[in-house]
Amino acid sequence: MVTDASGGGGHGATGGSVSPPAPLVIDLADPRAADPALTGAKAANLARCAERGLPTLPGFVITTAATPTLDGVSAHESTLDEDLSAARTRLTERSGEPLVVRSSSTAEDLETSSMAGQFESVLDVCGRKQFFAAVRDVVRSAERTTSSAGATQAMAVLVQRQLDIEIGGVLFGIDPMSGDRDHLVVEVVPTSVDDLVSGRVTAAHYVLSRHGRIVDRSRADAAPALTASLRRRLASLARDASAALGPAQDIEWAVDRDDRLWLLQSRPVTAVAERPGSARVFGPGPLAETFPRPLRRLEEDLWVAPLRDGIERALRACGAVSDADLDDSPIVVTVDGWAAMDLELTGIVAGTSTLRRRMKPVQILRRLATSWRVGRLRVALPQLAEGVLAAVDVDLRQIPPVDQLDPETELELLARARRELATVHQYEVLAGMLLHHETDDLPATLVALEALQEARRRGLSDSEAIGRWPVLLSLTPPSLSSAELPPSTPAPVRGEHAVEALNEREALRLRSRWLQELLAIAARSLARRLAESGKVAEPGLVQELTLDELTDAVQTDTVPDDLEQRRTAADGAPLPSRFRLTASGGVVPTTAARHATSGLPAAPGRVVGRARHGVAPGTPKGGIVLVTQHLHPSLAPVLPSLDALVAETGSSLSHLAILAREIGLPVVVGVDGACRRFSPGTRLLVDGSVGDVHELPEDHPAADPEAVP
Repeated sequence: MVTDASGGGGHGATGGSVSPPAPLVIDLADPRAADPALTGAKAANLARCAERGLPTLPGFVITTAATPTLDGVSAHESTLDEDLSAARTRLTERSGEPLVVRSSSTAEDLETSSMAGQFESVLDVCGRKQFFAAVRDVVRSAERTTSSAGATQAMAVLVQRQLDIEIGGVLFGIDPMSGDRDHLVVEVVPTSVDDLVSGRVTAAHYVLSRHGRIVDRSRADAAPALTASLRRRLASLARDASAALGPAQDIEWAVDRDDRLWLLQSRPVTAVAERPGSARVFGPGPLAETFPRPLRRLEEDLWVAPLRDGIERALRACGAVSDADLDDSPIVVTVDGWAAMDLELTGIVAGTSTLRRRMKPVQILRRLATSWRVGRLRVALPQLAEGVLAAVDVDLRQIPPVDQLDPETELELLARARRELATVHQYEVLAGMLLHHETDDLPATLVALEALQEARRRGLSDSEAIGRWPVLLSLTPPSLSSAELPPSTPAPVRGEHAVEALNEREALRLRSRWLQELLAIAARSLARRLAESGKVAEPGLVQELTLDELTDAVQTDTVPDDLEQRRTAADGAPLPSRFRLTASGGVVPTTAARHATSGLPAAPGRVVGRARHGVAPGTPKGGIVLVTQHLHPSLAPVLPSLDALVAETGSSLSHLAILAREIGLPVVVGVDGACRRFSPGTRLLVDGSVGDVHELPEDHPAADPEAVP
């Protein structure tokens, strides 16, 4: 069944020859229906699947050559309309059921952009008048969406019979949330597939092996369970669709009352979360006490780099970790300013490199050599630590006030203090690993608390108190801002204590804090000089420089062009307790970090923002978390204004979730009572990778977006 146009749709004369006229109406079984320029990507994909024998419904397409004329012709006088009537009659007579009239744009269902749910589809179409109205509604929906160049996209119209569905769902040939290509993801509802993809319901969620075995499931009580037979048929459908259209297909499917499985739509999966770049597990735990807040660029270079060097030296010195493992690990990382450590190196998380194979003789010898080395270190360490402590104290006493130093000398001071800080960290780690300390040993914080009580009693300012009792720095984290002491806290009365009474580890930890403060003082001095000379607008901008950039600014008057913009970038959300890193530095929480989820993950990413219950298209982006009941596709225009999206219902395979993943917007669905629980203005941490949404207190050390009304 084909109706032709005389040269419409851009199929005109070329090179002196005349190409055949483009068809206006074409059956899905016609080989020409597989041309996406003629029938749109959706219909073309179905035509290719039908040609391969996949279970697709019969139907026809009003081609891109015909749809531009539909609003300008009479249904009684147009040959096109007559042929449409004939095609509709043949299809309804054959099926005896209502029709579905769907969009098939040249811009949707592509490998780079799905435009999922952005065009019109009309269900339950009966009768000639309703049919023509539905066709025109679908064609006009193209006017609402334009290409990146501002042009309206060519639209074809796909017409098929409507199934009497027993169950339906969506099948992904890849796990879009983990990037795992060895698994299939299936979501199923006892209603129309449209309810699932439009985000109106929360489906039962299954992760299957390539052969249909259940790997994981959630909320299985919300919809009919997938039988073993149906799981195998879905796995086969995924393989066949991949063979016909390419890997990682997003498939809408349905089972009718006669238990027949049908492929309703198939398109490429456009957005998939990155898989971890390595198996190493990181976490902020060991460093959270030292760096409880996100660090700026200069702070990372001043303090994190020496810490990394010190830990590496300590682990190499005692042989606790193989050189190969140390060479393979970054040891300490920062993600959006938050510091974290390789937990396998510290033994917090068991490694996988040696537990799965029998120990070889060379490994036994290595264990013996390590034991001998550790024994020697343990004996020598107290004396070595004493020497390091004495050297640091001498160096600190000999440094003149920084305002008496010239800029070049201050840069040299930064380099020397960073080297010394790495050494102190090395012995601090060794002391913690190798030396036995009593549980009632005097902590530096107790000495500091007693000093703080005395400082508050005397009415000293924070800077005066720290100058009198430097041990007070143990109560403050390192910062390029001036140190601020906490309010006075009653400490247990144990008499007068002195820094000299601290054990090796506590004494080394205190010296590392002193060296961190020395680095901060020198950096603040350089910042003032750069601001006074006009090289930077104000001193606070210097913390956005790396150490190399700071050196260039001092020596060559050169600062990065984007320095002002760096300060406006919000800090990232706090890190999960355990995570892995993708190749691009993204965070993928481990299974152990997913125990406190409050919803279902739908689009990866971690952000902090404030809840809103409504956002207008075009609203400036600024820490907005939209909390809504449903993931309805009509929300698509507001997605660019959001930092995250939380919904009470929805699915990771719904149209809006697909669009969110394409633009990198974190989404969590299935959060019961979200609109009631999270009132406007509530400060939220949203983790779309694991489905976690929880309220943050106002004083939590995370990014603090501007308050929303």
